[in-house]
Amino acid sequence: MAIVDMKKVSVIGLGDKKAQLLKEIMDLGVVEINNQEDKLSNEQWRELVEKDGDESTVSELDDKISVTSVALEALNKYFLGKKLLFKTRKPLTESEFNNQLGDLALIEEKVNEINQIFKEISNLKNHIIRIETAIIALKPWIDYEVPLETKGTESTSIFIGTTPATLTYDEVVLVVSGKSDLVEVYKVASDETQNYFSVVCIKEDKEKVLDALRISGFNLIVFNEFLGNAKDNRIELKTELLEVKKELINKERTLFEMEIYRTQIELLFDSYIISRDKSKILSVIVKTKSAFYFDGWLPKNKEDEVKALLDSNLAYYEFEEPQAGEQMPILMKQNLFSEPFESVTNMYSTPSINDIDPTPFLAPFYFIFFGLMLSDAGYGIIMWVACFILLKKFRFEGLIKKLITMFMYCGISTVFWGILFGGWFGDFIPVAAKVLFGKEIVINPLWFNPVEEPMLLLVFSLGLGVIHLFVGMGLKAYILIKTGNTIDAICDIFLWYVLLIGLVLFGIGDYVLPIVKTIGMGMSIFGTLGVLFTGGRSKNSLIGKLVGGLGSLYNITAYLSDVLSYSRLLALGLATGVVAQVINTLGALAGGGLKGALVMTVAFFVGHLFNMAINVLGSFVHASRLQYVEFFGKFFDGGGKAFSPFNRKTKYVDIIKEEK
Repeated sequence: MAIVDMKKVSVIGLGDKKAQLLKEIMDLGVVEINNQEDKLSNEQWRELVEKDGDESTVSELDDKISVTSVALEALNKYFLGKKLLFKTRKPLTESEFNNQLGDLALIEEKVNEINQIFKEISNLKNHIIRIETAIIALKPWIDYEVPLETKGTESTSIFIGTTPATLTYDEVVLVVSGKSDLVEVYKVASDETQNYFSVVCIKEDKEKVLDALRISGFNLIVFNEFLGNAKDNRIELKTELLEVKKELINKERTLFEMEIYRTQIELLFDSYIISRDKSKILSVIVKTKSAFYFDGWLPKNKEDEVKALLDSNLAYYEFEEPQAGEQMPILMKQNLFSEPFESVTNMYSTPSINDIDPTPFLAPFYFIFFGLMLSDAGYGIIMWVACFILLKKFRFEGLIKKLITMFMYCGISTVFWGILFGGWFGDFIPVAAKVLFGKEIVINPLWFNPVEEPMLLLVFSLGLGVIHLFVGMGLKAYILIKTGNTIDAICDIFLWYVLLIGLVLFGIGDYVLPIVKTIGMGMSIFGTLGVLFTGGRSKNSLIGKLVGGLGSLYNITAYLSDVLSYSRLLALGLATGVVAQVINTLGALAGGGLKGALVMTVAFFVGHLFNMAINVLGSFVHASRLQYVEFFGKFFDGGGKAFSPFNRKTKYVDIIKEEK
């Protein structure tokens, strides 16, 4: 339950062993290889080594990955079968992977064929859009019998166009009448937005007529791509449209039939990923004519495995402990309970080398806070069972697996608090029993009902908040003591403990024992004076120390603000229960009988599904916020770099190590 100890390894290997060594390091997947740019910028190293790698090979493989990805997207788009809700990696041994991949050249040919069909489908769809657009454009002109290519005769000009519907035929005639002695206007058609006109005039007056029309809103239309009249062209276009659609259906059917190659194409994609990563890693390695060099990081407990691998490949190596202050990748190790909550930490930041892993301390509080905010046993059971089924049915990995497992744990917490508070889909069971069956059923909470006693829940929530903050302050004290800053731990943490605990004891003394109030007063005074006289200890002058102490003492408002933030536990806990009760009340409005049962059923499923979804989201967000702002703010800096070993980062299959 901590940050894993790391070791640095430096390796010199023989050039003819490089490919095999890197493959085995990738298979092992426990070494993060460092970039060697600093060696190339060092004058001594630069004289001995040069950068390894072939960028053209990496670029070529990236292109192949892109092409294969397009083919898979095409298959996804035109797949007519049942699609999986969750896509997870299939476990395969390396021999199974190679056997199922089969003939590489054949699969590459199928990828190109799929992409060609996909391109043709796209072209056909664009062609259909163009035809349909042309059919629509020609529709107003079906009564215009003049061939569309006709622009006039030896002495006349003929043109067509549109005007706004507000411009009438008489107004158009009036516009052009003064521009030419010989001009005729024909109204071909009209609709809600436009009028369609044909205009004939002598050639010499064409520009004057057009200019006058344009001022009035006339838009000239030219059908350069058509011969003959509009009606005949529309008939031809409709016939062509049917043929193109038929061809499109055939192409889509052919693409669907290519689905049989999906598995092999996915394997091809992953094989490209593996090859690309092998080629890409060379760019961070330096080499001579006969040897190569790299260094990197590995978990300390994997040292023996890496040694055996390097020995088998005749490599020279050295293992070193990290130097003080040296930046190294961070790997966290958790127990079975806290591991899923690592996702909450990682969504904020990876710990730095100066931090402690906050996850083991975060996990129990997040577990409690989430359940307290959702606080309905019915909702909790649904979460618990749904997440359990998902984890059993699907082979999730990484962040998704951690999140689903975390929600399963939070479902258990929700059931616990729901039983304590008596929430089972709000008060659905008593309401349904009374309305539908005329029975009185009472489900008493094991502790209390927050809707009836909200102040008790508020006090409890603030108490949890104080404990949460004190744990964060304690972790800060631990870090200070560990780094040799014991005085800072005493002055900045323990004196605040005395002050804050004293205030709490002073506040509750009247409800417990008078001596408790007296002790609280003494602790408060001692803590206040301690913070006042030590808060400005880094200042040089007496006035500076005093002002610094007053500034430190003012931080008590920040602590009070932090504690009040935990009132959101009350707010969200009440929101879940109150909204659930409102839903049940609405469902009961129709009374008993069949009608009442139907209304209550609909209200139950729709209302409670919405209430559960919105409050699960709210609980997730606000439980996270309490960690990120109040808890982490006391001790956690973050900013570390996550450990990223050189391994197979495949998308569709998980290549597992074969037993020897």
